[in-house]
Amino acid sequence: MRVRFAIAALSLLVATPLVAQDKQQICRDLENHPMTVGTWATYNWTGGRTDGNTMRAAVIGKETREGTPLYWYEMMMQNPKRAKDNFIMQMLVPGLTYNPNAIRGFVMKSGDQPAMRIPEQMVRMMAANLGPNMAADIARGCGEMAVVGWEQVSVPAGTFRALHLRHPQTGMEVWLQPTLAFPLVKAVTKDNGMMALAGQGTGAKSSITETPREMTGFPGAPPPHR
Repeated sequence: MRVRFAIAALSLLVATPLVAQDKQQICRDLENHPMTVGTWATYNWTGGRTDGNTMRAAVIGKETREGTPLYWYEMMMQNPKRAKDNFIMQMLVPGLTYNPNAIRGFVMKSGDQPAMRIPEQMVRMMAANLGPNMAADIARGCGEMAVVGWEQVSVPAGTFRALHLRHPQTGMEVWLQPTLAFPLVKAVTKDNGMMALAGQGTGAKSSITETPREMTGFPGAPPPHR
């Protein structure tokens, strides 16, 4: 019995720094996670303010500007009970954990309204009100989160081995698998909502099939063509 206890204790002492190393590596991976055109993931929300929503994240294109690769990142939120609140946002960004000030292109479609292309100067003005980037929030808070450990997590998309982290102040919990195109497997948010990976794949295309209209009429905008 003593031998078993000693072996178990030794294993725990060895495992703890290894898990801490895993966390450090995953935090670094989140900050620099590559984006691959065509990859997509869908998430189901239950509970909290977004109960019943389905979110789709996808990388639908790539551009190079001044020698820097930028990616068209699409986020689509849908709820069959609140169809008028459905929206699609497409942002030209340098990476998954983009800062709103780094957005270089923006297209939005709300409900059944026409899709609109927002000029870059307008995007800069509205950057602070674009809403949270969950990937960036997780990456920023990753270093502050406490490690719970590696766990087998079952979600609608399957069962994954993921690192479970918990934020000591906010109580937010995340389960991350860095080998996935979108590393988030599951999250429990501050308002007790749960976000779970429902599907993933490749071949993603733009969810906006119409030609977006150019937005005009904001301060500093060029006059409309006549």
